Amino acid sequence: MADNEEQQDGQQPLSMQGILREVQDLAEKFKDEDGEMFVSPYANLEKAAVLQEARIFNDSQAVRESPRKCCTVIAQLLHLQNTGQFMSGTEATEVFFGVTKLFMSDDASLRRMVYLFIKEVAETCNPDDVIIVTSSLTKDMTCDVDLYRANALRVLARIVDAAMLGAIERYVKQAVVDSSGMVSSAALVSALHLFDAAPENASIVKRWISECTEATSSANDMVQFHAMQLLYQIKAHDRLGISKIVQQFSQRNSLKSPMAIVLLIRYTTKLMHDEVTEGRAQAGSIQHASPMCESGYQFLESSLRHKTEMVSYEAAKLMCGLPQVEPQDLSPAISVLQMFLSNPKPSIRFASMKTLAQVAHAHPRTVSKCNEDLEALIADSNRSIATLAITTLLKTGSENSIDRLLKQISTFLTDIADEYKITVVRSLQQLCLTYPSKHRVIIGFLSNFLREEGGFEFKRSIVSGIVSLMRKVPETTESSLLHLCEFIEDCEFTMLSTQILNLLGDMGPETSAPARYIRFVYNRVILENAAVRAAAVSALAKFAAKCPSLRSSVMTLLKRSLVDEDDETRDRAAVAVRMLEDAMEKYPYVAPPEDAEPEDIPKDEPQPDDPASVAFLDVMPISFDKLERSLKAYTASPGWENVGGQLTFSSLPVVEDTAAELRKESGMVEENEAAGAFEPPVLEEPKEKVDPAAVIYAIPELAGLGRVFRTSPPVELTEPEAEYVVRCIKHICDEHVVLQFQVQNTIEDQRLDNVTVQIDADSVVFEVAGEIAAEQIKYGDMENCFTVLQRNVDSPLSPSTFACELHFSVMQVDPTTGEEEGDVGFEEEYPLEDLEVTTSDFMAKVSVPDFRRAWETMGNAHEVMEKFALQFKKQEEAVKAVVDFLGMQPCDGTGQIKPNAGGKPHMLHLSGVFVGGRSVLARAQVAMQGDSGVVLKIAVRSEDEGVSRMVADCIS
Repeated sequence: MADNEEQQDGQQPLSMQGILREVQDLAEKFKDEDGEMFVSPYANLEKAAVLQEARIFNDSQAVRESPRKCCTVIAQLLHLQNTGQFMSGTEATEVFFGVTKLFMSDDASLRRMVYLFIKEVAETCNPDDVIIVTSSLTKDMTCDVDLYRANALRVLARIVDAAMLGAIERYVKQAVVDSSGMVSSAALVSALHLFDAAPENASIVKRWISECTEATSSANDMVQFHAMQLLYQIKAHDRLGISKIVQQFSQRNSLKSPMAIVLLIRYTTKLMHDEVTEGRAQAGSIQHASPMCESGYQFLESSLRHKTEMVSYEAAKLMCGLPQVEPQDLSPAISVLQMFLSNPKPSIRFASMKTLAQVAHAHPRTVSKCNEDLEALIADSNRSIATLAITTLLKTGSENSIDRLLKQISTFLTDIADEYKITVVRSLQQLCLTYPSKHRVIIGFLSNFLREEGGFEFKRSIVSGIVSLMRKVPETTESSLLHLCEFIEDCEFTMLSTQILNLLGDMGPETSAPARYIRFVYNRVILENAAVRAAAVSALAKFAAKCPSLRSSVMTLLKRSLVDEDDETRDRAAVAVRMLEDAMEKYPYVAPPEDAEPEDIPKDEPQPDDPASVAFLDVMPISFDKLERSLKAYTASPGWENVGGQLTFSSLPVVEDTAAELRKESGMVEENEAAGAFEPPVLEEPKEKVDPAAVIYAIPELAGLGRVFRTSPPVELTEPEAEYVVRCIKHICDEHVVLQFQVQNTIEDQRLDNVTVQIDADSVVFEVAGEIAAEQIKYGDMENCFTVLQRNVDSPLSPSTFACELHFSVMQVDPTTGEEEGDVGFEEEYPLEDLEVTTSDFMAKVSVPDFRRAWETMGNAHEVMEKFALQFKKQEEAVKAVVDFLGMQPCDGTGQIKPNAGGKPHMLHLSGVFVGGRSVLARAQVAMQGDSGVVLKIAVRSEDEGVSRMVADCIS
């Protein structure tokens, strides 16, 4: 019956084809609509057509009747300008004349478009064209309509110079204190732009300080905000003036604008930072460090109770970042941030959570009182907040709460993106370092997620974390290696597989049962691609080289790879088999009797001159990058072609570590970077490294002194603003020091001739052996002159200070042509700063791959031990000073004290090469001794006891 009714109404029954047809029709309909929606109204504009339409500006009747059309034309002109279709000089002049005629329109929208056009185009057009509209803008600035006055002020700030600003200064000053908030705010913002535009403008704006101070009493929030900005800008270089502003407004409590109060909080905090950095604050709590710090802290604490969330949060955040802040100083701020954690606004929760996460780095116990609120945020719908909550809990939680936290994280990690997972993994790594006894639980947790779904970056971060923990917590090594072995069984990333195999080859033989890893490594030879098979072959060779008991079984496995289809794999297997056969023939392995006592069984390790051990286990003394730089320095030195004998590592020039290597070895790398071995190489454009000694080799008289051992960084001997700028670079040779003086002439009407630097060498170690003058130095040029010091190699090195004086002849020249204006010049002398040559100048910063092994190999035959009392208030400062005094390279990341060290004695490992190619190692313990200073105990080892003594005496 229903079917009959449908047919009577002329409707067909609904079928699948009908549904598809309807969907397709709807798709076509929306497609057309979307297509029209995304077509820009300014697409395919032609400049000529737009300029033609701009002639409407000259028709006064059309301007009055069609202001909207004029707005459209101005918008099109702006579009052409912003897309690079600039107007020519004639076109710009014509358009500006037309725009001036639009000022007679009373349409508010059109007038605003006119202001916008002038402001946007003013900087790219001819100033003579822009000046056309100045009279109209000045007229608008003094009219009765607030909208016109405000916009005219903003535009004038972009186009006036100092002379014109002086003419309209009276009107701008009146606008600053105008009763209209719109006009006053526009005048203040314009003053800020004018202040930054030119020094001449800034000197005029500085005269408006009384009007600006009056504007801070305005009832308008934005006016107070901009007035505070301008006040600070005017007094930015007057510390006393800023201090008065801060004290005046913080005590008077006259600011009602939340944004102005936020500015005041920031200015107060900056003053407190300056008190500490400039040494005016006492040690101890920031609350009582100085009168300024005390009043500033009280103002911040009162701002925490402000009714506006913006002000309360800003005060809490900056209070947490104060220098010398103690846990008790943070309590008020932490309480406010804890309250914000339950705020309904996600932005407030995120900001508070981020600040607490930062505080937890240095003061985890202080933040621990928020743990209950943090645990509630783990389920927050905003994953950024949830991730920060997790990572903060991992820093503040106790050892007993780790299992519960890991259980919560396991359900949380599956729902977040990889970038958040990586953050959590790094926090877990730090947690394991804090509580090493929980390493099994944490390593097991990380390894479980290695088998879950995830991208390359996520998996690499887990592997990097596990490897870093293996190196820092040795107890985790064997369990971690087994987890990594299981991971490579089904790892889809070739890079991770090869790097884990290399790690197994390095660390697997050192474990208690190396044979258990052989199966995992050999599986890669059978099942993986060529790159992984080659890495597996190398790992097997290292196992055999390190453990003679495994050689026969590993040889059987390696011989199967001799017929591998990949050339690299086959070649590695062939080399390994040959070296192992030689080693087994020279030192055949004899298994101990089955009934032998454990203490009677010899260690399973190779002989010192075992061929396989030398080939696969001994590392190169320098990296390939250093080898390349050393070879380039070798070939750049004069007469290298005539050197006979073999080229060995010891005969190559010493090259110092690069800036990146220095940061890494000093421990100044972030934890996620230091996790280290599994970060992919960053491919950078190779930069040509210039040998600083090339300037020495280019001069025959200096090239005869021999190869330059090292070159020191430049030392400034004058101020940068001085008439003559001089800096010195010290080139150290075996028996000489070449002082390269770079001299720059900054006087326009002078030319310097026969320029030398006279030094007073009143020293038993050095004497002046010769000078090379710079013939002439023109204005703006920088030339080199040289002084050679002969070193008495029989006398021990000690710091020497030389008085320096610049000697030259001055020739007056025409500044424009450079022609001489006098017949003869006159002799002139210019005093310079004293130059110091220290023992550290003769030490090259060169790290060693394994400091402990190098220390033991060096032996204590020429060891010198000393103890010093250093006058430093902080352990960090003492460590930095010791490194600078010795001029050596920190190793094993000991160049920086780890956070949360708790004042424990810090051990420094230092290495370097002394002039003459003599390696030097030092171990220094830096310990605080109450409030009296720092105690340094140092032991120096080298191949020469005299060198050890000279290095140890650097501290005295």
